Amino acid sequence: MTTPTDDNRDLLTVIAYMKAAPGKEDELRDALQALVEPTTQEDGYVNYDLHESVEEPGRFFFYENWHSSEHLDAHLAAPHLTEFIARIPDLIDSDGLTVNRVRRIG
Repeated sequence: MTTPTDDNRDLLTVIAYMKAAPGKEDELRDALQALVEPTTQEDGYVNYDLHESVEEPGRFFFYENWHSSEHLDAHLAAPHLTEFIARIPDLIDSDGLTVNRVRRIG
């Protein structure tokens, strides 16, 4: 099994996570799933994989890889992302959205 960073350690990897506000699990899941297809059309996209916790349904994770920070910044400014970000206060719990930019070292 290979991952995008097996062949290119210079990719920017993003691990983002959030938990749905109580009662908003389905609405958040739908909103996150709607982000995937338009993101696959963006410049610099490598992968944009949405996951849901097995132990804690309603907690969601994105595992993403981008060719550069500039590509990620353009993604964060894309209309489908800015529309989602505006909905965050209604959809996720008080811990908010956590975004980690990481590089593979091993």
